[in-house]
Amino acid sequence: MSVQDHRYHRPAPGVDLQGRLSPFWRGLSELVWRLEHGFERARADGRPEEDTRVRIFLILIVFSCVFAGLAIGASYKALFGEAGGRWAGANPDALVRGDLTDRNGELLATNIVHYGLYLDPAEIWDRDLAFRQLRRALPRLQAARLRRVLDGDRRLIVLTGLTPQEKAAVHDLALGGVTFEPEDRRAYPLGTSAVHLIGDADTGGQGVSGAELAFNDEIRAAGQRGESFPLSIDLRVQGVLENELAAAAVKNQAKGAVGIVTDVQTGEVLGMASWPNFSQSNRGAAPDGATLNRAVSGHYEMGSVFKTFTVAAGLDTGRADMNTLFDASQAFQIGDRKIKDFHAQNRVMTLEEVYLHSSNIGTSQLAVQMGPDTMRDYFRRLGLLDAAGIELKESARPVVPRRWDSSTLASLSFGYGIMITPAQMVQAMGALTNGGRMVPLSLRRGGARGAQPHQIVTEETSRAILELMRSNVVKGSGGFADAPGLRVGGKTGSANKLVNGRYDPSRALGSFAAVFPVDGPLDAKRYAVFILMDEPGTYPKTGAYVAAPAVRNVADRIAGFLGVERRADRWRTATGEKIPEYQDVQGDGL
Repeated sequence: MSVQDHRYHRPAPGVDLQGRLSPFWRGLSELVWRLEHGFERARADGRPEEDTRVRIFLILIVFSCVFAGLAIGASYKALFGEAGGRWAGANPDALVRGDLTDRNGELLATNIVHYGLYLDPAEIWDRDLAFRQLRRALPRLQAARLRRVLDGDRRLIVLTGLTPQEKAAVHDLALGGVTFEPEDRRAYPLGTSAVHLIGDADTGGQGVSGAELAFNDEIRAAGQRGESFPLSIDLRVQGVLENELAAAAVKNQAKGAVGIVTDVQTGEVLGMASWPNFSQSNRGAAPDGATLNRAVSGHYEMGSVFKTFTVAAGLDTGRADMNTLFDASQAFQIGDRKIKDFHAQNRVMTLEEVYLHSSNIGTSQLAVQMGPDTMRDYFRRLGLLDAAGIELKESARPVVPRRWDSSTLASLSFGYGIMITPAQMVQAMGALTNGGRMVPLSLRRGGARGAQPHQIVTEETSRAILELMRSNVVKGSGGFADAPGLRVGGKTGSANKLVNGRYDPSRALGSFAAVFPVDGPLDAKRYAVFILMDEPGTYPKTGAYVAAPAVRNVADRIAGFLGVERRADRWRTATGEKIPEYQDVQGDGL
């Protein structure tokens, strides 16, 4: 073979071009040969102790190489591996939920590591002693459950949700057969605050109610990224709302109560409260009905707040204006039914007066004139025939009438014959006071994802409703809702409950739907406040007395948080008449 041919025929490793081994490889091969034949030489020379030394030496070499490899691999992963990866001690199957926060980053819900306690009876020497010690260390551990596991023949879980302190107490017992497995438990540091809105998650890391369920996938995804998930609520607003709602409910001896605060331009829910409330950690001790989120699941015939919707439809269709006259000098007869006013004026009134005096006769006449098709169309536009467009799975559909005859239209015009949720009421009021755009309610900071607000009434109608609501506060039935300098507008609502086919005056509800400030451009920042008292025990039971004062207190306390400027009120009615700053509250129509 020529010298040039060596370019195409490489020699074996450690062999030079002349076919000779390099000194390193010669030494290594001699060492391997000596080791391979060391046993034979030791036996041949009659030296068994050398045979043992050789074997020990070989074992040491093998183990040293293995441990050196493991050490190098572990060091490499620790220094250069991905943070939070499998080698960093993370469980790839862990179900981690991100923290829930309010819109300002304040904590609503978080994860705290708890532990599951497992026992293997086969590894426990004295089961009776183990029973006594575990019961002493964990008083909440059920004796029957513990005894059943100890008398079994396989490893079983005894108790979940052990705190680190409880785990340490059991660990210090030094019992055999005891093991712990970490659990990612959800904790709610605010206790009863926002409990209905936040909801709950199970031990498997899945949301089961409230925002925990509504945004389950996004909360889990945020947790995997090490981020939190913000809701739309403002804890400062939420705290004020809960405080004032509870105070009003106790004062009025109400069976239940609801409060909602929203941004009417974005649909964001800034506060949502249902009373009575409860604690997630002690759900079993909750009073009857306390776990129900009345804001989205409670059905109510709302009463006179519906007159706002009837008047808006009349204005928007051109069937009426503020000066249109309605004869309320006598009851409105529909078939064999007579519709009367709660505080009858017994005279002809303009549409504005119909609203301010909460005349059932006037709104009934308007509704019948518009007819079923128009009324149904505007109720649909206002979202009153479908569940509120909020993300909560608990959001319930309304109970709507099957027939839309003249008698039904008259009832609908003043809030009877249809049962809706408070969330629907606030959403509809928001649409009438933000320039006429339907914007779905949302618990997502920034508003509902992909929402496309659409015009449901004209801007002129929206402006007229704002003026009318303000008029109702300063010289109508809503005087107790007037907060100094905040230009609050609103409408009272009262209704008797249907019991065994008859309306029972002793079981009523009172509500007040408000917005503030009502002045400024239609697209200016504006907030809705809704308060409802369910079956107040005091008298009078109307919204003017049981709900309007709570609205005033809420608006007065949250205005600073929301950046609403207080200033002198120069409000005038649609007819140009200057409204006095304060007047006595008149009775609310039923």
